[in-house]
Amino acid sequence: MRPYEPRDLTDLYEICVRTGASGGDATGQYESDNLLGDIFAAPYATLEPELAYVVDTGDRVSGYLVGTANTSSFVERYREDWLPRFDARYPLVEPAVTAHQKMVARGHNPNSMITPGTELFPAHLHIDLLPQLQGQGLGRVLLRTLLAALRERDVPGVHLGVDINNLGARAFYSRLGFRPLPTDPTNEAVLGIRTDAEI
Repeated sequence: MRPYEPRDLTDLYEICVRTGASGGDATGQYESDNLLGDIFAAPYATLEPELAYVVDTGDRVSGYLVGTANTSSFVERYREDWLPRFDARYPLVEPAVTAHQKMVARGHNPNSMITPGTELFPAHLHIDLLPQLQGQGLGRVLLRTLLAALRERDVPGVHLGVDINNLGARAFYSRLGFRPLPTDPTNEAVLGIRTDAEI
């Protein structure tokens, strides 16, 4: 594991799409295989690279964790710095009908990152490991690294959304001590953990 470097970005895109269907491969599900990475990986690596970490297997990156220390501030930076690039690649279509159009609409709505009930958990993260790296403790190492970095910034807690269909991820986070947060009901389970937790 090491800090993210800009040369890793292509691998982040590939990992994001290969784990983007409830943990399975989403290749071909959208008009561009980069769409998921342009929402869930690249903005974080670009706008807050100091909270991005990768698992480097020697010849390539096969896992990553990206995050932000403050979701509200990140939303503003996303809107100002990332959304113009995103819009140039993926113009908004209304009404959104196809899966691609609905995901593009999500990328155009950075306020969707702000979840009620997460005030004590202002940071949030995205983590993805290719299947061959799962079950080896690398996710735990990445999360420990992030929690330490957030503690140094006096951030009290971090949250993430987990697709309710991704049972493996839900079990993983539960084992580490993530707990459901009191949020509005959505299609995701929102979990949080304090940054001083032992995982």
